[in-house]
Amino acid sequence: MPGRAIVVDTIGVTATGSSPDVTAATRTFAPRAGVLAPMVMRPVFFDGGWLDTPFFERDSLRPGDAIAGPAVICERNTTVVVEHGWRMRLTEADNLVLEKAASSRREAVSTRADPVLLEVFNNLFMAIAEQMGVTLANTASSVNIKERLDFSCALFDAHGQLIANAPHMPVHLGSMGESVQEILRRRGRDIQPGDAFALNAPYAGGTHLPDITVVMPVFLGAGGPAFFVAARGHHADIGGITPGSMPSDSKTIDEEGVLIDSVRIVDRGVFLEEKLHALLTAGRFPVRNVTQNLADLRAQVAACQKGIAELAAISEHYGLAVVQAYMQHVQDNAEAAVRKVIDVLKDGEFACEMDNGAVVRVAIRIDHARREATIDFTGTSAQQPNNFNAPLPVTRAAVLYVFRTLVDDEIPMNAGCMRPLRLIVPEGSMLAPRYPAAVVAGNVETSQVVTDCLYGALGVLAASQGTMNNFTFGDDEHQYYETIAGGSGAGPGFDGTDAVQTHMTNSRLTDPEVLEWRFPVRLESFRIRRGSGGTGLHRGGDGVERRLRFLEPMTAVMLANHRRVPPFGVAGGGAAATGRNWVERAAGHTDNFDAAFSTPVAREDVIVIETPGGGGYGKA
Repeated sequence: MPGRAIVVDTIGVTATGSSPDVTAATRTFAPRAGVLAPMVMRPVFFDGGWLDTPFFERDSLRPGDAIAGPAVICERNTTVVVEHGWRMRLTEADNLVLEKAASSRREAVSTRADPVLLEVFNNLFMAIAEQMGVTLANTASSVNIKERLDFSCALFDAHGQLIANAPHMPVHLGSMGESVQEILRRRGRDIQPGDAFALNAPYAGGTHLPDITVVMPVFLGAGGPAFFVAARGHHADIGGITPGSMPSDSKTIDEEGVLIDSVRIVDRGVFLEEKLHALLTAGRFPVRNVTQNLADLRAQVAACQKGIAELAAISEHYGLAVVQAYMQHVQDNAEAAVRKVIDVLKDGEFACEMDNGAVVRVAIRIDHARREATIDFTGTSAQQPNNFNAPLPVTRAAVLYVFRTLVDDEIPMNAGCMRPLRLIVPEGSMLAPRYPAAVVAGNVETSQVVTDCLYGALGVLAASQGTMNNFTFGDDEHQYYETIAGGSGAGPGFDGTDAVQTHMTNSRLTDPEVLEWRFPVRLESFRIRRGSGGTGLHRGGDGVERRLRFLEPMTAVMLANHRRVPPFGVAGGGAAATGRNWVERAAGHTDNFDAAFSTPVAREDVIVIETPGGGGYGKA
């Protein structure tokens, strides 16, 4: 556009802070004749439209000069844009300082859904959750949260409905709404600004005990909370009968650690450390490293505070009514996207047997007239005497994840995705167990089986490795937990992927340098297990082999699946290889183990874990 300058206001960045202006001026200032005047006026496109905007030369400014936005300041190597509601001034040290005007709130846009703003808010809400995650990773103490990124952050509306999340852990994100709603039910009349609540109770909105959710209300103006923010982190140890709180043989929930049932951990801005310390160190099986737990809980609070600050900022920018309206619009959009997908799906049934003999069975029935789907888990095995029971929020999370992945559009996974879906889960089954059933493997293992079973019923994807290969080791001083990658399933038009975290987990493995620095172990090898993926027109991804040597005596625990039953193929594709695990003893013999085991390990013992591949798709 000849003769016109275009400055596109694509993103707003607000930096708050101050420091002494002690730097000496780098140039001398000649007196200016007359008043400060722009060198030219040009139309510039800001958020909201074109504005006639003054342009100034940086060299023409003198100390004490102040310019109210909108304005553009040009110099040889950069351009400074001063937006409406901001002011720039030049200090004695020749520094430009941008200050926000006391009254800088923009005019609120319409609360009616606009396609462009819908996309803006989709990404804006997700970006806030991502910033929460960055804050959590940067401030956490444990390797599990800081390095492995085993956490999730999300935003919720005033009713506790999931609005948006960062791309963290699907098994967390699809179930966190239950935690927020439980806090609302239990604490609704007692929630104050600056409060934070913690919860891990599987029969009251939680999933399994290591996953602690911190929930904070967002107060903006009069009335109750306008929104909620939450950060869930898998704590490296929450007590229980084995270090790392992932026992292979727990029979009841109290054997898995300390239960936190909607506990206030911050009271109007004051972190209740003594109360938390007493809670975490009480009971039959208390936590083993309370200092680390408290540090990670502080980090979760910091992440929530970041979310609160960002929600306050966008509410000031757009107006609270607009932000609240678009929280509903993004849910409505997600609902419409899922209904569109349902239009092309067909009825299907599938069953998956686990290594312990339990069966997950699902029937999916499509109502094309109403564009709705019924997901019926009738026929699934009854509540188990082991810990592979999955609380209902975990089952909901798997369903939400699967149907969200069927949508091609870039939308947040949120509560709107569930509106066209009707779940039938028999009470007392392993997918809706009754207290006090053990559940630690249900969250991490049964969730993977539910996911593969749903894909099998829809006929769209072969089984992934179908397990998280949960490996923990430790003693009273050290506790470590990791999930180990495997192969993903193949589908129509694509092969599976080697050595990836699949479906309901999305964590990293700890870097070898950090692992060996923080714990008395040595990683001897970590490599792709070639040929372990299923055969077919499209091959399944390969699993991995991981060898770890212990440098001190400890207890090692494995919670896994698909050591007996192979991950299935689809449409004529072959099944993948099952996983294996064994311990090469320093004494000279080898002990082989099934999918779930606990064993003492001596100095120089080596554990070897081979993970399953993914199933193949189509006849070769």
